[in-house]
This record gives sequence, structure tokens and C-alpha cells, in this order.
Amino acid sequence: MFYHRGCVVNADKGWIVSTELKLGVNVGYWQSEPEDQTETVLAAERLGYDSVFTAEAYGSDAFTPLTWYAARTSRIKLGTAVVQMSARTPAATAMHALTLDALSGGRVILGLGASGPQVVEGWYGQPFPKPLARTREYLDIVRRVWRRDEPVTSEGPHYPLPLPGGAGLGKPLKSIVHPLRPEIPVYLGAEGPKNVALAAGATQGWLPLFVDPEQIEPVFGASLAGRPDGFEIAATVTTIVTDDLASALEFAKIPLAFYIGGMGARDRNFHLDLIGRLGYAEQAARVQELFLDGRRQEAIKAVPDDLADSISLLGPIGRIKERLALWRDSPVTTLLIAGVKDEPTLRAIKEAADG
Repeated sequence: MFYHRGCVVNADKGWIVSTELKLGVNVGYWQSEPEDQTETVLAAERLGYDSVFTAEAYGSDAFTPLTWYAARTSRIKLGTAVVQMSARTPAATAMHALTLDALSGGRVILGLGASGPQVVEGWYGQPFPKPLARTREYLDIVRRVWRRDEPVTSEGPHYPLPLPGGAGLGKPLKSIVHPLRPEIPVYLGAEGPKNVALAAGATQGWLPLFVDPEQIEPVFGASLAGRPDGFEIAATVTTIVTDDLASALEFAKIPLAFYIGGMGARDRNFHLDLIGRLGYAEQAARVQELFLDGRRQEAIKAVPDDLADSISLLGPIGRIKERLALWRDSPVTTLLIAGVKDEPTLRAIKEAADG
């Protein structure tokens, strides 16, 4: 390895790795009940964590909890992983982001994602086809709003501005608010090769959900090849600190089974496709089959131990410290710790990462 522009270049593996592995927390979205994780966020800020990220599926939204945490903190960065594009027009998302960015003193990271056809068409009632084209158009409008160079127009087929037809009275408008930052960082949640390449070519960061640090180069290397200096890769990692590794593995398999089996249709599931590219195509197909047949406990057990372990941080703190070396020796710049709520455990993870 040798140093270059504040990074380490791994000549053997062919990628640039960060000299500092930052830590954040991903508090996700609410499950069955509302959940205020202010104490977790405050602890993360006290301990020097770099960021907190919220999420949304089809229940709680990402912006409201993030605003709640912003009002109670002063330093920690505030990210969404991710805001679903079909939930809001580009202008509405730009307004949310610029408002929170101003109120928080410029701490927002806008993480966007296309989601999947189940949610987009079944929940939001929006068309899913051509997600790459929609994403490009969405990004362009959001940035036009922030820059305020001129009234915002768009000739794209997905989000035309002004809207053709209707009352015929629409006109191009420019935000009446001058954003605190005209270039708020945008990260893209992406799994497919073309979408990851879009993140690397058109945004400031990538938000992978299920990623094995040792497989980033073979699976995503070509897609990430054009990323600029300073490009962020913020990976969400299920983290369970315990002496009972077997129990941790069982718990880590639950979200995997849900995403492989339930977050997509039988013949179109991007999460299943990703797990296949990681080398578990046959096992993933079996998990999906069991899950869709209503045999959810069997589906969870069918998730390979090696898969759950490779994309997570599981076991005693000593083992987690060893496995953090794999993430440090990868292009990942930030680990978003998911599943940890208490300050002592957050501290132990931070000390392991710094040590």
C-alpha cells in the first residue's frame, strides 16, 4: 500500500481505501410501534460518531425523525438512507432538504433511492419503469432548486415542469428561500451495477445495504471505477455485540430473509439478485421460495451463516474488532451501525474501530 491524496492505495487489490473509517448510526424506520431514539443519537454524538441516518419503508417517514434529532444535537451529520423518490416530487424533496439543512446549520446528507415496484406502485401509486432515467431527472431538478440559478424547468418525461396540460397556468418558479448550501451532498441507495455506476458518476456517495467488504471490488469494482476523489461509501451494517455468536447469526438472518423473500415480487426482487451476485444465488432462491410460501422461520434458517456473517458485525467485541479490519481494508468510508441503541455498546464499537 502507498499513500495518495490522504488515502491509501491498495496496489494489490486495485482500489483506494480510506485512511480513516468513520462511524455512524442508522436508526432505520419504525417497526410496529413509534420509537424515539433520541438517547441513541445523543450518545453517538457524545462519542464522536460522524453521522446518524434514518430510513423509510411504508410507515414512518425519514425526514420527521431526522428533524427531531437535529433539534437535539449540534454536530452530528444528518442523513437519510433512504428517502424514497416516489414518495415526493423532486421539488418537495428539495424543499425538505434545504429547510432541514438550514435549521441544522448545514448538516444534511440527502440519501435517495428508487425503492422497488411493490412499494412504488402498490403504496405510492406511481409508475416504477425506467428507474435510472427517473433518478437522473430527479437529481437534476433537486439540484436546480438548490442552486436558484433560474426558475426551474424540466423537459423530462417523468417530472415535467411546468406540468403539461392541466389548467394551463403553470409557470417556472424559483425557490423564494436562498438555501444555506446550494450543493447539499446527495448519496444514492443502489444495488444493481448500473445504479451503482450512476451513484459513482452523479452523486457524492453510495449507500449499499447488503455488502461484503471483501467482495466490493469483484462485484462492484467496474461500477465504482469512475468515482471522484472524496466519494463516500456509507454501508449499513447490522451489529450485534454478544458472546453468543450463534444467536447473533440467527438474529442477523431475520432482515435478510425478509428482504430476499418479501421485499419484491417472485420474479423481480433486486435484493435477491444482489445476494446472487455475492455468490448465494441458489440459497437465496430457496429463501425466497420458503418465505413466499409462508414458511418464514424456515426461510430465516435457510439464510447461509457465511452470508449473514460477512455483511454484519457479530459476536464478542474482540471478534468485531478483528472483522473491522476487513472494512478498513475496503473502499468503504463510513460504517453505519444498525441495531445498537445503548451508549456502552456504541462506545465499545468506537474504541474497537479506533484501536
